[in-house]
Amino acid sequence: MTKFKRTTVTSALPYANGPVHIGHLAGVYVPADIYVRYLRLRGEDVIFIGGSDEHGVPITIKAKKEGLTPQDIVDRYHNIIKKSFEEFGISFDIYSRTSSKTHHDTASDFFRKLDAKGEFIKQKSEQYFDQVANQFLADRYITGKCPHCGNENAYGDQCEACGTSLNSTDLINPKSTLSGSTPIMRETEHWYLPLDKHETWLREWILDNHKEWKTNVYGQCKSWLDMGLQPRAVSRDLDWGIPVPADNAEGKVLYVWFDAPIGYISNTKELLPDSWEKWWKDPESRLVHFIGKDNIVFHCIVFPAMLKAEGSYILPDNVPANEFLNLEGDKISTSRNWAVWLHEYLLDFPDKQDVLRYVLTANAPETKDNDFTWNDFQTRNNSELVAIYGNFVNRTLVLTQKYFDSKVPECGELSDYDKEVLERISSIKNQVSKQLDEFHFRDALREAMNLARTGNKYLADTEPWKLAKTDMTRVGTILNVSLQLAANLSIAFEPFLPFSSRKLRGMLGI
Repeated sequence: MTKFKRTTVTSALPYANGPVHIGHLAGVYVPADIYVRYLRLRGEDVIFIGGSDEHGVPITIKAKKEGLTPQDIVDRYHNIIKKSFEEFGISFDIYSRTSSKTHHDTASDFFRKLDAKGEFIKQKSEQYFDQVANQFLADRYITGKCPHCGNENAYGDQCEACGTSLNSTDLINPKSTLSGSTPIMRETEHWYLPLDKHETWLREWILDNHKEWKTNVYGQCKSWLDMGLQPRAVSRDLDWGIPVPADNAEGKVLYVWFDAPIGYISNTKELLPDSWEKWWKDPESRLVHFIGKDNIVFHCIVFPAMLKAEGSYILPDNVPANEFLNLEGDKISTSRNWAVWLHEYLLDFPDKQDVLRYVLTANAPETKDNDFTWNDFQTRNNSELVAIYGNFVNRTLVLTQKYFDSKVPECGELSDYDKEVLERISSIKNQVSKQLDEFHFRDALREAMNLARTGNKYLADTEPWKLAKTDMTRVGTILNVSLQLAANLSIAFEPFLPFSSRKLRGMLGI
């Protein structure tokens, strides 16, 4: 498949200010888990790195709202998220967090090295300051009237009503969410990563050398590069986060988008303290980031620029980002509680992880936004999982029990049809592999289901229950072939439906 010796797979670190919902699962965690399980099936050397993103303004806002500390908030949600992932079968090798000591040390060292190499520039700028609360205001701490649609409650970084990205200075009648007062402009100084300095090699690396990237990823990168890159702040005026390890940096922390991707590195360090570097620095290692479309610029432009500036790290080989999943025709919104939360789904359907995994994969927003509906969930469960996959496995096992006391019958002489069916196993395996290698998870799942369709058609065509009256040798051959199909189904579906595959292997005694 590749020239690489090993693969480091990361999935976007979920914000620990709320639980995980189906949009996160469809966009990031289910495809990442499918891919990792597939590589393990092939005997590839792979690690799957995850963790909670525990810094940033949304967490401080949540803490203020609830009268708690930011640490209380991240502890609560980190535990909910971690437990949900475990129960759902997302098979991380480690799921850690950015509030860990290992992460604080790793991110601080990374900043120091770039600073010592002269990779940052320091710039002064005017930013909103709340005189009542006596602090600078991050974008999310400022609301006002959107200049585009007139929404009175737009945030300083985005209007949620019309979706337009904003700067806090664009807002009409800005107000501080901390005190309700009108903020003033005050000078502050920050460290910036000069992305414009990296533009030439980024353009060549992405646009010339990675044309195989998904069109949505490649297109967004090209759009950013064509607009011209600007220096990006790597520090913020906040009291929650990793303190900037530099002189005259009191009251400043590393910007969450600088520290969060370093979490992939620190979590690998935590998992493999003695050998982590080979996964991140050896040219024969491969790095793959699974993310949603809102994180494309950070993983394809900002983080690679950080890694390149540091000088000793490999760059991502692929960033197979998905689009967004909507719910019943409406955008998923955590603030409006319009979501299907994973921990609640697992409470309501404790043994139905694979049904949700199946539906989210079959309906994955791979190239455009897609929609989750409970009608579709029910239809796919009944018409596909039960009527195609379950039906074939059930008929095969019931007939084997009835005619051969649940022992695998001997295979007699194979007809041309038998041979054709057995050859389908190999061709479908190759198709599933090809689609997974190219990150086409929906198509790979469809091919796996085609193996079950082949089995149902084979049983319907050969009618072993009729032949049982006259030719048990032939019945034995048909059921031997059917059991081979069933055994291969347990492998074909392993990346997608791990719980069902384990159960099926138990039924087959393999």
